[in-house]
Amino acid sequence: MLNADRHNLIIDLLKRRGSVKLKDLTELADSSESTIRRDLAELEENGLLKRVHGGAILTQARTIEMSMVEKSVKNVREKKDIAKLAASLVKDGDCIYLDAGSTTFEMIDFLIGRDVTVVTNGLMHVEELVSLDLNAYILGGKMKAKTKAVIGGIAMENIANYRFDKAFIGANGIHLNDGYTTPDMEEALLKRKAAELADETFVLADNSKMHHSHFAKMFDLEEATLITDYINVEEKEIWMKKLILWRRKNDLYNNVKSVRRLYCRIG
Repeated sequence: MLNADRHNLIIDLLKRRGSVKLKDLTELADSSESTIRRDLAELEENGLLKRVHGGAILTQARTIEMSMVEKSVKNVREKKDIAKLAASLVKDGDCIYLDAGSTTFEMIDFLIGRDVTVVTNGLMHVEELVSLDLNAYILGGKMKAKTKAVIGGIAMENIANYRFDKAFIGANGIHLNDGYTTPDMEEALLKRKAAELADETFVLADNSKMHHSHFAKMFDLEEATLITDYINVEEKEIWMKKLILWRRKNDLYNNVKSVRRLYCRIG
């Protein structure tokens, strides 16, 4: 395969997945690791990607955010798996906060028939919740056209009236040093407030968000439980410095004794 063909293959995969593994690239391009590493180095020099341990991630502008429609068609299977696990943590009688986002939206189907009260800042979320006869409240405030999320000062005042058993929050970036981040400062402040008002906070994000950092910080990694689909085995030790892992059953990892927790598959 020619250099240009390999480069196109790498960028195309990154656009679709958000991250790629070195092992996968060597197999798909039928090339050696050294060749792929050179390709990644060249593409990084051109600002098209960022190399990380075991692969690469797509370079993103810190303040750019995809629309809800764009988000909803990316990594659908992974989001459903994450959402199913997150919903299994909800108990009957719980009052929960469901943050606006494509992964938290997937939780709703798994809450059907449950005795729960849901507060959300997502217009799409509250419409779906009400249509499924779930007890739901929506925050008032400024509506973001792209993501259908309610934000701003009025939303901050509204949310202060509630207390949650659990908060389920989305993130655009998960970074070892920068913590959980999102492109919008007003939205970051609302996510942070929801976490403060909850007994337990869970961040729902698929593996493509790992190593990314956006404009506005929500909170540190240690302040929430991460529910994700996958952690590369080569990166396990790196993330263990921030997120203590505990073998639970099958592919599920959790440390119930620490606030630094992670649910995911290691492989």
